[in-house]
Amino acid sequence: MLRTVLAAGLMLCAAPALANDSTAELGTGGLILSRSDAVAMQSEDLYISPDKVTVDYVFHNNTDKDVDAIVAFPMPDIEGNPEEMPAIPNDPSDNFLGFEVTIDGAAVKPQLEQKVFALGVDISAELKAQNVPFYPFGDAARAALAKLPQAVADDWVNRGIIIEDSSDDGSGMKTVYSPFWQLRSTYWWRSNFPANADVRVSHRYKPSVGSSSTVSFFSDGKFQDPYTAYKTRYCMDSTFENAIRKAAKDDPDGYPKYYESRIAYILTTGGNWATGTIGKFKLTVDKGNAKNLVSFCGDNVRKVGPTTFEMTANDFYPEHDINILMLNPADSNGGSAN
Repeated sequence: MLRTVLAAGLMLCAAPALANDSTAELGTGGLILSRSDAVAMQSEDLYISPDKVTVDYVFHNNTDKDVDAIVAFPMPDIEGNPEEMPAIPNDPSDNFLGFEVTIDGAAVKPQLEQKVFALGVDISAELKAQNVPFYPFGDAARAALAKLPQAVADDWVNRGIIIEDSSDDGSGMKTVYSPFWQLRSTYWWRSNFPANADVRVSHRYKPSVGSSSTVSFFSDGKFQDPYTAYKTRYCMDSTFENAIRKAAKDDPDGYPKYYESRIAYILTTGGNWATGTIGKFKLTVDKGNAKNLVSFCGDNVRKVGPTTFEMTANDFYPEHDINILMLNPADSNGGSAN
């Protein structure tokens, strides 16, 4: 996936960035199945926008016997790091992406498995024993940590489960504990794939859209770090770069008045099915407004609408994940474009 898609313009496309700050996008993806020699992914129709991700699959059982399997949707891991705030669309719900799934048109209620890790060690039972919620952000976790017995709090600090911060708020020194664990969540359900038959599965969710309050790779009239990493990750070409230079030239301060929106989609799990390839693959990227700038990697991408770009392939091997960069004007009134 090597070609850049460019759509020039200046209009808001995603949730506004925090002033003088940034949020990190969480990589999300599609369904996974422990590698199967029986069930093939016949087609995948993937639509990605800042507002939603929808995926329509057709699976086919290539054998003469029914196959019962567990299908899973891994939610992105959440790190309880006070120094880095991830973009969480539906904070603070367990279903923070608003995940929904249907099979042959019928809604499915998947089961949710959640575990908590610190330094690679499963500490789920310890949090449960102290009535500490797994979700590391929000008031509930901090309130529960404030009630920990001192011996437990000291032990958790030493083991890298929580962070201790002592400060004087004007009424004397106080100690506050913050989560430093990792929450791992997976939705899963049992599915039957009838012999020699198709099964249609659809799911949707709201993506985690990372943002930065500026164009992080352009300053002082030129491209600077992390420009190299961005160019590789998003396949920015000369047309995209020239649009940024023009915006900087047209601005009295000499700076492109954009902020970034970033979406990551994990596509490589699509290789876990029978053939290791996706029979018919279709990707649609919707930039949300005809005036936005967008760049991502893809082969034979074509513009199919004022805001949409499409890539199709047969016997597609999902070798790379999808990373999308959108630039939005800093002087927008805010909100999401539809």
